[in-house]
Amino acid sequence: MTERSRVDRLKSGTGSVGLLFNPLSGRIRKRKEAIRRAVGEIPGACREVTNAQEISTSVDMFVNDGTDLLVIIGGDGTVQGVLSHLFATQPLAKWPVLTIVPGGTTNMTALDLGISGSPESVLRQLSASFQKDFPSALVERHVLCIEQAGAEKVYGMFFGVGLIARAVIFSQSRIKRLGITGEIYSALITFGYVAGFLLGRRQGAWAPVQLAITEKTLPRHHGTYAFLFASTLDRLLFGMRPYWGEQPEPLHVTFVRQQRQLPLRSMLRLLIGRGNDLKDKDGYHSCNTDELELLIDDDYIVDGESYRAASQSGPLRITPAGPIVFLAAERAAANAKS
Repeated sequence: MTERSRVDRLKSGTGSVGLLFNPLSGRIRKRKEAIRRAVGEIPGACREVTNAQEISTSVDMFVNDGTDLLVIIGGDGTVQGVLSHLFATQPLAKWPVLTIVPGGTTNMTALDLGISGSPESVLRQLSASFQKDFPSALVERHVLCIEQAGAEKVYGMFFGVGLIARAVIFSQSRIKRLGITGEIYSALITFGYVAGFLLGRRQGAWAPVQLAITEKTLPRHHGTYAFLFASTLDRLLFGMRPYWGEQPEPLHVTFVRQQRQLPLRSMLRLLIGRGNDLKDKDGYHSCNTDELELLIDDDYIVDGESYRAASQSGPLRITPAGPIVFLAAERAAANAKS
């Protein structure tokens, strides 16, 4: 069944809705009861999930029941769990249309789709759409597929190593315990690590990463890097678009060598998406591609979840999968495409 036919069924009132609710997500924990009440206003079966096994079991149930729209109420990690299970078990033709209610700590995927606001307000908007003519639009995004010999494939929307991975891992052990979420949390992590980078710190949480990078349009890169990230999202935290490749491929890649030139001005240009004049010879590179390979012995993160890569297992390979379809309100979808 095509995505459009599923949306047509929803508009006609004959479509089926499933809700996947993670009560442990960052913005939900302290407001679970209010969000449960908002969930109850949407016509559809709801299943609460708190771990990967529960996500897999619930997604299987919704797919087997022919669910037209799957509402994911949680953060980037919950979305990643759904995507990984669907790609591992279902052909795209059997997928429900997905939409996200941003209930996590950062909600980068939802924000890129133009979906913002408190979980309760987004749920109320979704509930109202079922009572009207279901004003909605479909937004396509590719998904990262990360694979290495001997390990299960991982799917998600954002991949990072170096300072980025270390920032996320550090935050999970320290800052999250304080109960800080949303943009304040993201700002603390982002600007704290940018400051460490600019001050030239090299040890512990600011340690660079050793990489060998293979990308089809480039000579092989190897050396010490402050960070590397890859994403299929058009915008990241705070609306940042820190890549400037002009190729048509869907995988956006940016990396920065540890020995870089003009760090303050260059980093500011990178973060606001004006890195076009940053040069490879100064340690900055960005491109769009459909395949990236890394030889690495270090931690990496995918949508806030941490993993470990070992070069003895061969290269870590990153490619785009999909595209898949998300549903957003028409205004949100327009914002996501602008």
